[in-house]
Amino acid sequence: MRIGFIGLGIMGRPMAGHLLRAGFPLTVWNRTPGKTDELIRAGARAAKSPAALAAESDVVMTIVTDGPDVEEVLFAPRGVVEGFAESGRLSRRGGQAGAGERGVDGAGRPVVIDLSTVSPRTARRIATRLAQDGLDFLDAPVTGGDVGAQNATLTIMVGGEAAVFERCRGPLSAMGRKIVHVGPNGAGQMVKACNQILCAVNMIAVCESLSLARRTGLDVNAMLDVVTSGAGGSWALEHLGRKIVAGDLRPAFMVRLIQKDLRAVMEAAEEARLPLPGTALAIQLFRAVEAGGGDALGTQAMIQAYERMAGES
Repeated sequence: MRIGFIGLGIMGRPMAGHLLRAGFPLTVWNRTPGKTDELIRAGARAAKSPAALAAESDVVMTIVTDGPDVEEVLFAPRGVVEGFAESGRLSRRGGQAGAGERGVDGAGRPVVIDLSTVSPRTARRIATRLAQDGLDFLDAPVTGGDVGAQNATLTIMVGGEAAVFERCRGPLSAMGRKIVHVGPNGAGQMVKACNQILCAVNMIAVCESLSLARRTGLDVNAMLDVVTSGAGGSWALEHLGRKIVAGDLRPAFMVRLIQKDLRAVMEAAEEARLPLPGTALAIQLFRAVEAGGGDALGTQAMIQAYERMAGES
């Protein structure tokens, strides 16, 4: 199975490297060409455009910033769909490659797997457009951060047809530890939206507990040692809480990116006519961080909003 991989940022570069080490023939493309150098030295091929990448791939994976970026690399001139069409792998009217032509595990239809976080509505729209061009699609957002990407321990939640998911389980498993098919197209992104609610609202709890500990003169490290092992413990408290105490606001996941994800959450909530007051509060606290110039800091920088309200900065 030949893999094309688009998007070699903090997450994408190590994920692509795992595919290469697992033995998949890999072609890569990135808007900033220099980010391909490490993978090329390891044995990947570099494509000059998304179209050129698709022309020599059975599966194309994308992990880029937002929905418009995904749609650009897929549908713009010299995009992925154009490359598949030029290779004779599909009919622009939605047909499938001929019976004798090379396809994914002999199935004929190429597959696009989007690993980005976009809105569920966007994922469904992309799936519909790709189906019209004879392409299968999986929306497969990931969670686990840069550490999970580096260690191939990501959790990947996948929306799409079950048969397509099974055909692509191998390359997905090369990048993650927990790979779950959660429903039809759009369901992967809806599960990711639920995940991002938990990340954002947990950060409120982390910042408020640390703020109270500091204001009342507690030994903050002692407090963390106690509560991280109790019912109030969480991944956010253990990892990001300790970063806050250490004054480390460097990003594993930037404030501006969680804000992008939370906009998708609120779009889904609007469609469902569902109030999400905790998420709305998290958005406003992150917005306060952005207003202070902290949009490129890690999500633990929410603590800055609390420090300002307490008159500490």
